Amino acid sequence: MKRLAILASGSGSNAEKIMEHFQNSSKGEIALVASNKSDAFVLERAKKFGVPTFTFSRKEMEAGVLLSKLQEEKIDWVILAGFLLKIPDELIRAFPNRMVNIHPALLPKYGGKGMYGMHVHEAVKAGGDTETGITIHLVNEHYDEGKIIFQAATSLSAEDTPETIAQKVHALEHRYFPEVIDSLLG
Repeated sequence: MKRLAILASGSGSNAEKIMEHFQNSSKGEIALVASNKSDAFVLERAKKFGVPTFTFSRKEMEAGVLLSKLQEEKIDWVILAGFLLKIPDELIRAFPNRMVNIHPALLPKYGGKGMYGMHVHEAVKAGGDTETGITIHLVNEHYDEGKIIFQAATSLSAEDTPETIAQKVHALEHRYFPEVIDSLLG
């Protein structure tokens, strides 16, 4: 069975869907939820599932503390679910083709530094796009440029606001992210 770690910086609604999906799985288990914010609600969600948690600062991550913890926990896959810090190259190299991120737009559009959460949905609205969606991709050393594994789209109307766009995108994230992770485990 593969051991998965989820990295998240905020509320953790995607992390919760992933924990639900894997709670009775024979393919993988969520062995750790780690956050760079000690007050992130994702840590409370993890406790509800009995999943151990770990918090760290940006400085600690850059010094290798997170990598050491992931190795100590014998983690096979790292899942980024609303994790907002750039991953150090050393950490990416430790999990080649085994670190996955979800982005709330159809990459390569609306990706890169600073493009997360409502910033993305506001840009989609400002761009007048008629569709948006999610992209699940491998993590490399550049923001949102890793190999695309999966995309799903939803149509938009002129009446959509950044808030309604966010709702449509969250529905796609919650539906597909756990399934795509599961498929990657073999």
